[in-house]
Amino acid sequence: KMPEVSEVMTKADIKPKSMHRAKIWSDDVENLYRFQQAGYRDEVEYKQVKQVDEVECWPETGFVKKLQRRDNTFYYYNRQRECEDKDVRKVKVYVY
Repeated sequence: KMPEVSEVMTKADIKPKSMHRAKIWSDDVENLYRFQQAGYRDEVEYKQVKQVDEVECWPETGFVKKLQRRDNTFYYYNRQRECEDKDVRKVKVYVY
């Protein structure tokens, strides 16, 4: 399940303090990969831009199921892992 981001955080224009690249795959890296594929930094930015409280996730895995890009087209994701080992180092992990 995705960690909840407080409503206060989504209303403010939150900026990360730092960024590093992922080194190993994890559930969090998988979801960051999906947000970044759709053109967002992470869940915080997605919620700010799209003005939503919830992100649709697969109940079995907790991975993001569907995201709306900035041009309003949708990305649909599988239940299983999509971020391959070769792509893990491309994922940016932001620290707030």
